[in-house]
Amino acid sequence: MKAFYADEQKLHDPKAFLSSGAPKPNPEQPERVERLLAGARAAGCAVERPRSFGLGPIAAVHTPEYLAFLEHIYVRWQRIPEASQEVIPNIHPLARHGSYPASAVGQAGYHMADTACPISAETFESACWSAWSAVEATENVLSGAPAAYALCRPPGHHAFADVAGGFCFINNSAVAAQRLRADAKRVAILDVDLHHGNGTQGIFYARPDVLTVSIHADPVRFYPFFWGHADERGEGAGLGCNLNLPLPRKSGDEAFMEALEAAFRRIRAYAPDALVVALGLDAFEGDPFGGLSVSTPGFARMAEAIAGLGLPSVIVQEGGYLCDALSDNLTSFLSGFAAAGT
Repeated sequence: MKAFYADEQKLHDPKAFLSSGAPKPNPEQPERVERLLAGARAAGCAVERPRSFGLGPIAAVHTPEYLAFLEHIYVRWQRIPEASQEVIPNIHPLARHGSYPASAVGQAGYHMADTACPISAETFESACWSAWSAVEATENVLSGAPAAYALCRPPGHHAFADVAGGFCFINNSAVAAQRLRADAKRVAILDVDLHHGNGTQGIFYARPDVLTVSIHADPVRFYPFFWGHADERGEGAGLGCNLNLPLPRKSGDEAFMEALEAAFRRIRAYAPDALVVALGLDAFEGDPFGGLSVSTPGFARMAEAIAGLGLPSVIVQEGGYLCDALSDNLTSFLSGFAAAGT
């Protein structure tokens, strides 16, 4: 299996993070890249640099207002007297329709869901290369590879069409799914991150051509709180094309595998032509966020089961934070996926 990654993805180096109102070091650190690269190589992946695909594949799922904001907000923010070094919102609209603010402060609140996605001078470049890694992996699958891995950092599944959030700026999984639609009539996204992929759900919520399925810690007491509940089924033409499978806190391998079986039933009924796996390794029992309790061997079981669907698959990296087993967890997943495909 090929893996795709560009060194520019390490340039984004966020400092700020508010957790329960307290400032803490941001856990979405560039060091994640080194751990993930080691894990991919240990699984036998050949790591290649993606090409620059321009804004076209990104603009296919994000609004022009939002992309202009991401590209230019840092320079604009620095013109504000005594502004913070990173762009961090301090106000959010209660409703996001009607007038659009002209000020940098207003636009930051409009386009940023929380304080976990600070924007620095390098953020837009890193986010673009992260997305282009997903595009290159998708092109590899469209060219006939059974699967490819995109080492996407920063991650993407909390980013809506026009809102950043939860460490995410460009929705790499959505970009990959939209790109797959060039050849595939129907695409499924299976999100196995600890946190619900609320941005991915939002992008495709009213569309019947992309099925979104997410297994995650129950948001009734866990981020992202306002999305990811079992009664969210899609709307309009997309009704029935969204499935959320929230799990109780600290659920382990067996509970996750049971949820996967429910996910597979929906995916098989949808009969997609291709699959995007939004791979979060933060469901691990030792991850700093501590929401679920999947073991390192559990990631191999998970991967083997997903590969058993027999679908062309783009594996897009989402969460998974700094802990001793981060590399091993990725190796376990990618090795399990490859073993099931041989």
